Amino acid sequence: MNKKSLLALTLFLVLLASTAPLRAAEVVVYSARNEHLIQPLFDRFTGETGIRVKFITDQAGALVQRIRSEGRRTQADLFITVDAGNLWYAADQGLLQPVKSPTLEENIPSHLRDPEGRWFGLSVRARTIVYSTDRVDPADLSTYEALGGPEWRGRLLLRTSKKVYNQSLVAMLIADHGVEKTERIVRSWVGNLAVDPLSNDTKVMEAILAGQGDVGIVNTYYYGRLSREDPELPLALFWPDQNGGGVHVNVSGAGVTRHARHREEAVRLLEWLSSSSAQGIFAEANLEYPANPGIEPHPAVKAWGTFKQSGMNLARAGELQGEAIRLMDRAGYR
Repeated sequence: MNKKSLLALTLFLVLLASTAPLRAAEVVVYSARNEHLIQPLFDRFTGETGIRVKFITDQAGALVQRIRSEGRRTQADLFITVDAGNLWYAADQGLLQPVKSPTLEENIPSHLRDPEGRWFGLSVRARTIVYSTDRVDPADLSTYEALGGPEWRGRLLLRTSKKVYNQSLVAMLIADHGVEKTERIVRSWVGNLAVDPLSNDTKVMEAILAGQGDVGIVNTYYYGRLSREDPELPLALFWPDQNGGGVHVNVSGAGVTRHARHREEAVRLLEWLSSSSAQGIFAEANLEYPANPGIEPHPAVKAWGTFKQSGMNLARAGELQGEAIRLMDRAGYR
């Protein structure tokens, strides 16, 4: 090849390289949150940053197993799920890596994030008492423990112990009261049940509405969904333990995977999800509370009133989950 031809080829290659589209930055998310809750956020993130978000959705357990099985070959950069127990488990299995971020540490209170920075809460749900406004005087309510009192015999409704939400609640009670006292509490709940434990929180509230019981324990967003359908719903929320440890709260949250291929983009998305740009949308979509205390909740959520939440680190919900499951089994809570 002569010099003239070589020069022409070189110029062609330079021109080709300069006109070829640059590969867009991207981040891959495995999410246990439903598509309709996260798609608007990812679209907005892409619009603001230019970083594309690819995601798949599935149950938390299936996604954890997938990340574990894929190992270093995983496509996942960020894992999003509900309940601190699930987040703790993913971290405990070595599937998440620590992130040191002043932005996240400023936006997310310390009790709503892993002490080692492996996961961060992004929205908050309270697991609190719901009661019939027709048959219950809220002045008669006080604490989770008090639901085991004789005045509530045959009036209490609970969701099955198989759901992680109740496992985390009992785990946090163990952290607060110890195993022996918590077992007495759970046994007293079982003794007061109006019917066998129900499959979900909505059914707990529907049973109250049907007169099968008068009080129950539910996540606040389930109440929000039902009251959105019927604003005149004869149910109300009560905030227990306000003179003690406070209301049990939990989170949906996220962590960067151990073998993330796009770590920088994953951290950037995680930080963005904790910011004012995203927090209102993230929480509003499911009628939850923003994890960032500087962001106001949706007006419907704000109307439920203020409360003191437990300040115990939610990692305890995962650490004590196995003990909680065994305790509930011993207590006959199925």
